[in-house]
Amino acid sequence: MAEEITGRGDPVRTLELMWGKAPAPRRGPKSKLGVADLVAAAVAIADAEGIDAVSTRRVAEAVGISPMSFYTHIPDKAVLLDLMLDAVATGQAGEVKPEFVPANWRANVTLVARSFRSFYLRHPWALQIGTHRPVLGPNTIRAYDNFLSVFDGLGLNEVEMDLCVILVANYVHGAVRDVVRANMVKAQTGLSDDEWWYTIEPFLQTMDFSSYPVASRVGAVVGELYGLGDPDLAFDFGMERLLDGLECLIGGKASSTVVIPPKVGPADGPVTPPLTPPRGAPNSGR
Repeated sequence: MAEEITGRGDPVRTLELMWGKAPAPRRGPKSKLGVADLVAAAVAIADAEGIDAVSTRRVAEAVGISPMSFYTHIPDKAVLLDLMLDAVATGQAGEVKPEFVPANWRANVTLVARSFRSFYLRHPWALQIGTHRPVLGPNTIRAYDNFLSVFDGLGLNEVEMDLCVILVANYVHGAVRDVVRANMVKAQTGLSDDEWWYTIEPFLQTMDFSSYPVASRVGAVVGELYGLGDPDLAFDFGMERLLDGLECLIGGKASSTVVIPPKVGPADGPVTPPLTPPRGAPNSGR
């Protein structure tokens, strides 16, 4: 199917539902179910079966109401998708916002990036929803605020802080796609990457690749090390290069509050991951 997008539904109605400002129904008995129940059911379906499995009828059946009753709570699937994204932006149960120490900014950015990556691995369907128009719900804005806090106190101006959030969010968004895609390929082909490689290896061994000297040399080394790829290693490598680039920006700022730390993790041990937004938090994934 074509990529789903945010902002397709009635924008005012969507915001009313997200912020708990929707007017109560004028007639009929009060429902025992609320919008949050329908959204939670939709998220559970998407997590288990993918976004294509989510429909208003399916969600209604999951909570035990008629399809028509669904529309007394949420006007359509377009609005439901926006509500789903804002709901999952709360992060995992028990997560709290850590206090970011500016001197540990490299470790802070890494922590947020990893949390962002974990978000997509928990909810891979979020990658299938285009978020050019941001979801402006309370959870998403809170996540954006947390993300910005990593770059606060580093001598960056407001525009630079926002652009740094976009930079990190776009890196994670691109990097995690390969992991999600690998899982999808395995599910659709019934073969793991190693099984696929062992299937074609005998044929490849009959070929002469001497006309590709650099690819042959590099391929032999990395193939032995990690086959078709090591997403964790690739992510860590990319994060270090991204942090090195940010260090050029941050290190050039004249701020008495900023200290460029050594390339190590937090001295006081791990901190609880912050709430992490789906791509499309305000100004963070355009």
